[in-house]
Amino acid sequence: MNKHLFIIAKISPKAEFITQAKQAILSIVAHTLEEEGCLQFAVHEDGERLFLYEEWRSQEDLDKHYAMPYITPIFEAYKEWLIGPVEVNKLQKLV
Repeated sequence: MNKHLFIIAKISPKAEFITQAKQAILSIVAHTLEEEGCLQFAVHEDGERLFLYEEWRSQEDLDKHYAMPYITPIFEAYKEWLIGPVEVNKLQKLV
């Protein structure tokens, strides 16, 4: 069975910041996919919210991702841009 870490993150920007949030997230996709341990990183939207679908080899790889210099400014901007905290769901594949 696959022991990878799967993430579904829901990001809820304030209406006035949806464009900035979307552009910021899209700007890190290529870098993230090049990271060791990143197996998938996809961005989705429903018009008001952004969703990330991620697959990481391990929690350690995800922690390294969170510390990358292109990630930390986005996390800082989230303090102003978002309605509330990012909703992160960590999943394990059953089959």
